[in-house]
Amino acid sequence: MRRAVGLLAAGVVGALATALAVASWSLLATLVGGLSATLPLGAALAAGFALGVLVGLWRRGKDTPTLAAVGLGVGLGVLWLAVSGLRPLGLPGGAWALAGLLAFAAAGQLTRYALRALPLEAFRRDTAEVLGIRLLRGAGFAFFLLIILFPFYFMVASSFKTRAEMLSDPTDLSISLARPASALFASYRAVLFDFGFLRYIGNSALVAAITVVITLALAVLGAYAVTRLAFRGRAFLSRAILLIYMFPAIVLVIPLYAVFTQLGLRNTLPGLLIVYPATTIPVALYMLRSYFQTLPKDLEEAAMIDGCTRAEVIWRITLPLAAPALASVGLYVFMIAWNEFLFAFMFLDNPALFTLPRGMVALDNQEVPRQYLMAGAVIITVPIMLLFFVFERYLVGGLTAGGVKG
Repeated sequence: MRRAVGLLAAGVVGALATALAVASWSLLATLVGGLSATLPLGAALAAGFALGVLVGLWRRGKDTPTLAAVGLGVGLGVLWLAVSGLRPLGLPGGAWALAGLLAFAAAGQLTRYALRALPLEAFRRDTAEVLGIRLLRGAGFAFFLLIILFPFYFMVASSFKTRAEMLSDPTDLSISLARPASALFASYRAVLFDFGFLRYIGNSALVAAITVVITLALAVLGAYAVTRLAFRGRAFLSRAILLIYMFPAIVLVIPLYAVFTQLGLRNTLPGLLIVYPATTIPVALYMLRSYFQTLPKDLEEAAMIDGCTRAEVIWRITLPLAAPALASVGLYVFMIAWNEFLFAFMFLDNPALFTLPRGMVALDNQEVPRQYLMAGAVIITVPIMLLFFVFERYLVGGLTAGGVKG
């Protein structure tokens, strides 16, 4: 009886996973291909139920092999293609048929992931609870992924359109891939070369990189001082690091504007390189202080006994141990400097010195088509996304490691 209930639960999981995969496939065909896809939900649920039962029957021990789950999904996908006459979802064959096989392969893997290490042969209440939690977590992940990706997709889709397409149907979110690449990326070429965004990228990268170097250099010394050195007022200083954030940036920008005008620093990149580290050093120092508190002092004390100076201890021992924290703080500071708008807007008037956010405002003030604005928004967003994906493990590791003292 419990075995039958377990297989029934596996079938339900497979049905939900397949419905999600087929719905995603249909949405992709509608948005990217501009095709009118139909969603045979009943057939998807039936095929998914069969997939879930097959995955449950294939189990050996506590888990189903990945290759087996994917193979079962592809097998059902081939069967669906054969029944539909190579026109799944009412779409033409070829690339969309291959995409359908990938969707079923993903459904098999999702089913395997949801059922992994669950005792289907002895299905109990706690097993149902674990399975329910996994399903809810997967549904929540899919929902939030849709919320996050849709604005970015809207920007990308709009940036690929012509002015006539934008005016004829503003609600059309499909991307026409039939046009040549030169026409498809016309907005990006215009924004980068005609409106100076290539120069803005260089300015933003330069300012952000120098801000990271200055911030890390000073924050490392400050964090080391408040965690390793004994001096009067250390406890107060350690707690007062973030006091600057009691004052909103809009309160500081007016006096800074007046001072920088008198000093000749307004409308210069060095002016930004004074303001940006001043706003990023406190939070960087606070994050590094929490991480340094988890590092063992014994290694530093042993190195000093062996004759190392304090600077050598920091360079040879503390910094290598704190590499994950330095990477996460550096990425965080880079994102702040890259996206900063208020000070760049107030201090920069020369287009040759504009950063990307400041250049975006200048572009918005002109009589330009909306697809140019969307292309500019994509150009601002993509570098940060790539950096986050590359250094994500360092960011997560550096932020979480400082949460527990050693």
